Amino acid sequence: MGWHEVWRSVLERLGASLVAQEVSIGAWTAAAAALAALCVATPLWAVVRPLVTVVHELGHAVVGVLCGRRFTGFVVNPDMSGHTVTAGRPRGIGLVLTTVAGYPMPAAVGAVMIAAAMGGRAPLILVTAGGLMIAALVRARSLYTALALATLLAATGAAWWRGSIELTSAAVCAAGVVLLVGAWRQLVSVVVHGGRADDPGALASLTRAPRWIWHLVMLVLIAWPTWWSASALAPAIRALADHAAG
Repeated sequence: MGWHEVWRSVLERLGASLVAQEVSIGAWTAAAAALAALCVATPLWAVVRPLVTVVHELGHAVVGVLCGRRFTGFVVNPDMSGHTVTAGRPRGIGLVLTTVAGYPMPAAVGAVMIAAAMGGRAPLILVTAGGLMIAALVRARSLYTALALATLLAATGAAWWRGSIELTSAAVCAAGVVLLVGAWRQLVSVVVHGGRADDPGALASLTRAPRWIWHLVMLVLIAWPTWWSASALAPAIRALADHAAG
């Protein structure tokens, strides 16, 4: 196959990704979600945590840009901590919203991914995610950050190019559950072990509201997409129950 044929195939697949496809919602969806949740609750967390951390940091960046700040770079460390730098006013609502965004963002993105997978739009999610990761690569400020993004980008591209709609939907649904459950795990960790350098501590310094207020704000912002995701997954859960009963 020549470059012309490859390029035409890519364009055709891109066009198909913009249209919702029919996907059967069955036991595979609930099984993928259960497996993803298990990854977060076991030592496999070390394998899937980079996805949650990358979305957390890019959440700061996206909200910062929407608030008029300039995204200058971000770092993901081997221990899966990270930080994002945005330039702008040293105080104000824009910086507050930018700082708040990190912990809830994986839950919000995860909920969108789950709903999209259930609605036959998993390929569109993969294309969108790939574009965002390519844009983020130029803002990576460490080799490890670039490698983490490149790995996620390669996995996203492979799922988009080679996967059937059922396989792609299962992968997107599983990744969404990882992000959703991972958001809760990160929130619990920062509540129990967080310090002044973490996002709630930084928000307390910015606003003089105590850290527990910001813990509560983040809890509410994570709880809403969790409820939405549970509603989207309900048909798959019923299908799994019927399959087990039959």
